[in-house]
Amino acid sequence: MQRKAYVPGIAALLAALLAGCTGGSASDGTAADPKPGDVSVNTPAAQPGKYRTLPEACAAVSHDSLDSLLPGIKQITDQDQRDTAYEGQATLTYDTDRRVGCGWKVDSTDATDHLSVDFERVVSYDNTVSDDSRAQDIYATEETAANLPEASPSATPSDTGSATSTPSATPSTSASSTASSTASASASTSAGPSETPADLQPRKLSSLGDEAFLNDKLNSGTSTAQQRTVTVVFRTSNVIVRIEYAEQPTASTGTPDSEEMQDKARNLAQKLVDRLNG
Repeated sequence: MQRKAYVPGIAALLAALLAGCTGGSASDGTAADPKPGDVSVNTPAAQPGKYRTLPEACAAVSHDSLDSLLPGIKQITDQDQRDTAYEGQATLTYDTDRRVGCGWKVDSTDATDHLSVDFERVVSYDNTVSDDSRAQDIYATEETAANLPEASPSATPSDTGSATSTPSATPSTSASSTASSTASASASTSAGPSETPADLQPRKLSSLGDEAFLNDKLNSGTSTAQQRTVTVVFRTSNVIVRIEYAEQPTASTGTPDSEEMQDKARNLAQKLVDRLNG
């Protein structure tokens, strides 16, 4: 009989100890506070990015766009060779779910043109940082590395490549001041072919994706011909797209046209934005 009375007593003691260790509700019905350092289970995870997949890079650029960017394609008479030129060459990547790219190189009678397109889908592995925020950080690093010049206070480049005109002179402006401005404008238009006009300088683009910038570099290659490379980088949600378009004239004295190349690269960028959002 003593053994039977002892066992229930031990059970009651164990039950009391377990109740004290589980951190259950307090006597007033409120939940007990978590231990210091515990992460609250009510903290919401950061939102995932808009994009879960990437397009096929070599199929993302239409034949019409390739005809414009790479005029040498239309000069290829053999149909099989032309089809191969349209296909491009896929960039080697180790995770096509996260990054894909494609490149094209075509010779024409006037120049050699290169085009590459790169798509990166950014995924944050930190539950407190969204995919979009992580993509913003990566994009900002690339924009900083581009060393874009400071925008001129008197002329802000627009997405169309032309500068916004300054306000016209007031009636009190002297004739000499007007003449001086005219002379200055004339001098700027007479810049040498190797100089990039102010409205075509590397710059941010305000209406392409969530944020974008354009870079334009003119470099001398192995020959005396100058190669121009136009780069457009834009971000839309958690995807960053990089376009690089380069041209080197066949003639040693040739210089690729900055405005024409920028327009072609920006038009392609807009088509890729539409494709991603379509």
